[in-house]
Amino acid sequence: MDIENKLYKANKTSLELIRLLKEAESENEQLQREKEFFQREVADLKKRFELYIPVKGDAIDMRLAEYINNYPDRSRLKIMFQRESEGVYLFGTKRVNIRVDNNNINVRVGGGYLSIDEFIEQYTPSEVERMLRMDPSKKFSDRAFMLSKLPPMNVTGGELSPRSSMIQNQSIASIIPNSGQSPIRKSMTKF
Repeated sequence: MDIENKLYKANKTSLELIRLLKEAESENEQLQREKEFFQREVADLKKRFELYIPVKGDAIDMRLAEYINNYPDRSRLKIMFQRESEGVYLFGTKRVNIRVDNNNINVRVGGGYLSIDEFIEQYTPSEVERMLRMDPSKKFSDRAFMLSKLPPMNVTGGELSPRSSMIQNQSIASIIPNSGQSPIRKSMTKF
């Protein structure tokens, strides 16, 4: 009888623990869903509140920052302006000169100026395309493939480390289009 009571209590405790475990798993799933929801919300807020911070004392940069930070459709402004010096910026891969006239931002194109809205509308598609073509991961994989096809060149006569082999292969790759110099002279002048 005593053993049956102990078995009954153990089974009852076991069932209670299983019930508590199922509740905890259910609560954990709910918390996981809430966590994913909040992560999406935070990511959305970060996208909306990414700010261009201007250089202090640079009136052009301050006006450009105001424009970029208040741009109505930030997803269209995929190529950010990167300041090089006062009034000189990189827009993707394109170097541009910017000036502010009567609180209007103008971008120098050719012999004249475009308003910043016209400039962004006209040049963003081509710069996005150019940036995709210049994707560093693609460039690296293409170059690594080409370098792997070249035989290692040992100028010093010693054992080649992986790094020195890569450097020498880059030197060889840099002279393939110009066969005017010898490979050894070209690789030595590269360093």
